[in-house]
Amino acid sequence: MNETATDLERHPWPPFIPQDAQILIMGTFPPGQHRWSMPFFYPNPINDFWRVMGIIYFNDKDSLYIPHLKTFDLDKIKKLLVSRHIAMGDTGLEVKRLKGNAADKFLEIVTPIPLRETLEKMPRCHTLATTGEKAAEVIARITGTEVPKTGLFVETDFAGHHLRIYRMPSTSRAYPLPLAKKAEIYRKMLEETGLCD
Repeated sequence: MNETATDLERHPWPPFIPQDAQILIMGTFPPGQHRWSMPFFYPNPINDFWRVMGIIYFNDKDSLYIPHLKTFDLDKIKKLLVSRHIAMGDTGLEVKRLKGNAADKFLEIVTPIPLRETLEKMPRCHTLATTGEKAAEVIARITGTEVPKTGLFVETDFAGHHLRIYRMPSTSRAYPLPLAKKAEIYRKMLEETGLCD
């Protein structure tokens, strides 16, 4: 293992919390900066998170993508998140990349998200949604809950909030589920929480 693989890495940006945010969607940690197309959550153009959101809210997987620039439309993304009361974060605040890549199985979360402090900034938040298994495990440990099955939720009282905590499928292309099926599962969750028509 080379020395850089075990260096402590701190999350490059704070959670994005719109006023009146009602849901906090959290992955694990961003990929290395060489994979970013923008300085925001899910920055890798081959990750399908923003395509899933495009299908759900615009009926077009590429509505949040700018093909000729090979990047996402960050202004449009932020407007969508604000209008739909969606906050974005990650479960890892400080991590070590054990293999130097973005794969969750080779990511050691040294310091998790300060969830209580984050929720203090979100008085109307009623839902947490984790994208992928590792993120779900981190939030389950913090909240003292079970890890739900993919697409399902558990309920708990935590930090003055009554919360539904969903475990969603990873939007990485490495996760073997078609894009349309991922979008269907995310749409159901957003409909159940009142954040999608």
